[in-house]
Amino acid sequence: MAMQLIGPSNGFASHCEKILRSLPQWFGIEESLQEYVADAGRYPTFLAVAHEPVAFITVREHFPSSWEVHCIAVDAGHRGTGVGRALHEHVESWLARQGCKVLQVKTLAPSHPSAEYAQTRGFYERLGYVPLEVFPLLWGPHLPVLQCVKHLGHSSGEAPRST
Repeated sequence: MAMQLIGPSNGFASHCEKILRSLPQWFGIEESLQEYVADAGRYPTFLAVAHEPVAFITVREHFPSSWEVHCIAVDAGHRGTGVGRALHEHVESWLARQGCKVLQVKTLAPSHPSAEYAQTRGFYERLGYVPLEVFPLLWGPHLPVLQCVKHLGHSSGEAPRST
């Protein structure tokens, strides 16, 4: 499948909404879905496009060297094809060029019984994220949040460590 990775832009909200609606197991709360759609209009957003948009990532800057994957979604019909990984790696490269050194993401913690979010945590782990902290009440009761982080590069002058 030929795929084009485009962005950043803040004009992809309608494409993002369509992708989110294909994933009710992850984005079934209408108020939250609408917030993610609105955020795609506020924050840098990237699309993976085959014959149509099939995935997106919205990132949020906290500090010049510290960003967050605010939302990532791959259309239900394209999950498991590598498109999420390819898009995430594209965004990582863009963020590194912006000076980002640490990337974080928040998702439901393992203490939550969702099989879908177990898949999500596995995806982040395969991308190199490590768990940092659990916030039991950040998103509300019964929605424990796991914060994971990934180091994107070496600070200037620092050589990579060999093992």
